[in-house]
Amino acid sequence: MTTPHTRDPGLQPERTRLAWRRTTLTWTVTAALVGRQALTSDALAPTPLLAGTIAALLAFWLVAHRRIAALCRAETPRSMRPTTAAAASAAVLALAALTAAQLL
Repeated sequence: MTTPHTRDPGLQPERTRLAWRRTTLTWTVTAALVGRQALTSDALAPTPLLAGTIAALLAFWLVAHRRIAALCRAETPRSMRPTTAAAASAAVLALAALTAAQLL
C-alpha cells in the first residue's frame, strides 16, 4: 500500500517529460519560422531580430533541459521554482514580441 507522499512510479513523469520535449520542438520550429521571416523581410534589419530569436530559443532550451533533468533524477521532483517559471514566461513573451515586431 502506498502512502500519499510516495511518488507514483507510473507514466506521469514520462508524460511530463514528453510534454516538455514537444514544447521544445514547437519552440524550435516557431523560432526557425521567425528567423526565416526576419531574413526575407525588408521591413526591419534582420540581425537584431535573429539575435533576439536565438537568445529567446536558447533561454527556453535551458529552462526545458533543467526541468526535464530535475524530473528524471529526483524520486520526488519539486514544483517548478518561480524563477524558472518566470524565465520560461519571459522567453515566450520575447518570442511573441519579436514575431509582432516583424508584422509591423
